[in-house]
Amino acid sequence: MRRMAVFVVASGLLVAGCGSNPGDRALTGGVMGAGVGALAGAAVGMPLTGAVFGGALGATAGALSDPSQIYLGKPVWR
Repeated sequence: MRRMAVFVVASGLLVAGCGSNPGDRALTGGVMGAGVGALAGAAVGMPLTGAVFGGALGATAGALSDPSQIYLGKPVWR
């Protein structure tokens, strides 16, 4: 269980880097974090809980990180 939590946290931080402004970064981080969280939660039988926590973590990491720290390129909707 602990390894899964570390995986979700690390994944949320890694995928929170799309976009150059905090709103874009929070949105993409939240969406990707929810996906990773749902997969991790499914491994322990709680995909919805994993999606909620993963999405919150990804959105937070995206909003608080700076494009010079993590930058994965321009969002596809721009």
